[in-house]
Amino acid sequence: MAEGKRFSLVKPTVNTPFHIDFAWWKKNERNWHVYLRSLLCADHQEAFSNIEEGETIDWVDPVTAEVKPVEGVQNALMTHCVKQPDFLTSQTALVEAVFRLFLTNGNAPMSSGELGARLNRPPETILRTLAGARVYKGIRPYNN
Repeated sequence: MAEGKRFSLVKPTVNTPFHIDFAWWKKNERNWHVYLRSLLCADHQEAFSNIEEGETIDWVDPVTAEVKPVEGVQNALMTHCVKQPDFLTSQTALVEAVFRLFLTNGNAPMSSGELGARLNRPPETILRTLAGARVYKGIRPYNN
């Protein structure tokens, strides 16, 4: 086992909450800034064209009122771009749809059952995909 990796002995179920682990994403995907920028709507792609990678702003969670530092690109995605009608459609591929749904809901943890209900996809298929050995787009079980 590689140093720094810890595996849970508990097998995820349809009730196990998942989320986007941005720490994993930043550590394992060199081009994560490029990818997040590609998800921006046309207006925000233009607005962020000259902004440095990693610039943060304070974001207030609308449910808990907790203030969290988030990158400007991430904030634009979570507060504006996710609300565009073409951001998440029924034709969006499964992993991409799950990733975009987490962005849409402020990355609040959701189980595969909840994801399935929101995406109109089988929860068991989502669970098999997310609970496998490979981590897709940093989507991992949520450990509070």
